[in-house]
Amino acid sequence: MKLKQILLVIVVSMLSAFAGVFLYGKFARNGASTTGLPVDGKLPANYASFFDNKGNAAEPTDFTKAAESAIPAVVHIKTKIPAKKLDNNLPNRGRTGDPFEDFFGDMFGLGPQIRPEQRASGSGVIISQDGYIVTNNHVVSDGADGVASEIKVTLNEGRKTYTAKVVGRDPSSDIAVLKVEANNLPYMIYGNVDDVKLGQWVLAVGYPFNLEATVTAGIISAKGRSIGINGQQSMSPVESFIQTDAAVNQGNSGGALINTNGQLVGINSAILAPSGTYAGYSFAIPVNIVKKVVNDIIKYGDVKRGYLGISYFDEQKTPGENERRLKQAGLQGGDGVYVLEAPDGGGASKAGVKKGDIITKVNGTPVASGLQMSGIIASAQPGDKVRLTYLRGGKEANADVTLSDKPSVSKLTSADQIADQLGVELANVEAKRAEQLRINGGGVEIKNIRPNGLLSKSRIDKGFIITAANGQRVKSIEELAKVLSSSRSSKVELEGIYPGYSGLYSYQINLDGDDDSGAF
Repeated sequence: MKLKQILLVIVVSMLSAFAGVFLYGKFARNGASTTGLPVDGKLPANYASFFDNKGNAAEPTDFTKAAESAIPAVVHIKTKIPAKKLDNNLPNRGRTGDPFEDFFGDMFGLGPQIRPEQRASGSGVIISQDGYIVTNNHVVSDGADGVASEIKVTLNEGRKTYTAKVVGRDPSSDIAVLKVEANNLPYMIYGNVDDVKLGQWVLAVGYPFNLEATVTAGIISAKGRSIGINGQQSMSPVESFIQTDAAVNQGNSGGALINTNGQLVGINSAILAPSGTYAGYSFAIPVNIVKKVVNDIIKYGDVKRGYLGISYFDEQKTPGENERRLKQAGLQGGDGVYVLEAPDGGGASKAGVKKGDIITKVNGTPVASGLQMSGIIASAQPGDKVRLTYLRGGKEANADVTLSDKPSVSKLTSADQIADQLGVELANVEAKRAEQLRINGGGVEIKNIRPNGLLSKSRIDKGFIITAANGQRVKSIEELAKVLSSSRSSKVELEGIYPGYSGLYSYQINLDGDDDSGAF
């Protein structure tokens, strides 16, 4: 009896198993479940497919033709900055770290220190057969306001080397244009960044670490990125980077980012890496901005940039402030640009935009930061019209703004405003002290500089006494404010002295790069 029960259990189990297999096969074939499977031999239209509609694997992307066509048009740039004397009497001279050198140097006046000759390298892209080359401004800069004393360009083909001259530079976008005297050079064709899609394959071509021409591959990770790096060399930075995961390192700067057709879609400019070498993300200037800047420099010698006529919070200087204002207005998503100022006479003001409005789109493209907005407008010319979509009191409106050829300067009318605009604490120099310092009638002393203020990124040090602005003598804060408020330009030259140091010092500042906003 027990044997019959055991056999019965085995038979029932086998029948159950066969029935389950039969029913599952029938259920699947009838299409009741299509998870991961074709339906009637076809894939659904919305399938995120690496396969074609017949289930065949897509052809692998071929990078060889693009790489072969790009390498001859990408050049190796080497620069030289000569040795420089550093005056020991400069008030912002740093200590050497050697207590004996500092002590005896100060006590006995051992003379100026010498900064040794510096050499650097980068990459560039030939954009015309007669020798125009685009690269990064920081590749050819001398680290201050000038350019390297010697710039050599070496072609990949034939290893020919030329001496290049700088046609023009635009620190705001980190672009420079060079020229070599040569003809029939291989050059690269511009693509269109509007055609670049997320996930698209791209190649980075350049000369990292002084190696020969090197090609790396990656995909487009994001567009319209701003990382705040151009603010290190310009008071009005423009950023709308293409972000990729192609490996880019020191020496790749100024090199080409190309699509698989070999067209130029960007100029490699920066990496985001705590170690100083590639750690996953690289950034390129979009070709549409490159093309506009290069054409302007070649045609005019400078960039004809269009300005909206507003100021906005700079996230690098006041992180979170723009988002805080948006939340106060009831926007929780964090997208939009709070209009900090819309000065009279600017294009935005003429079109009806006011302080406190929140710009959400430019030409239909959503914007989340002022830098991103400046990147969209960077390819436009003065006189062009752009459509702004903005919120006021929760209601959406549109304005067609005609871009001006210069930023609208906010007028300074009081001592408090000038101190706030410059990001400093000011004090009048009393008559007795002015007499001791031999500055006739007085001056304006900078008692303190706020960490996020306009002058915090300048070379002006605390203790500087302003004696003139734009060539006009100033003896008080009120006189300084009057001179600045009457200035027709956003650029202002300040002259003055440092107590205890000889000589007159002069600095140029840009009022539109104020302590909590950028302007364009």
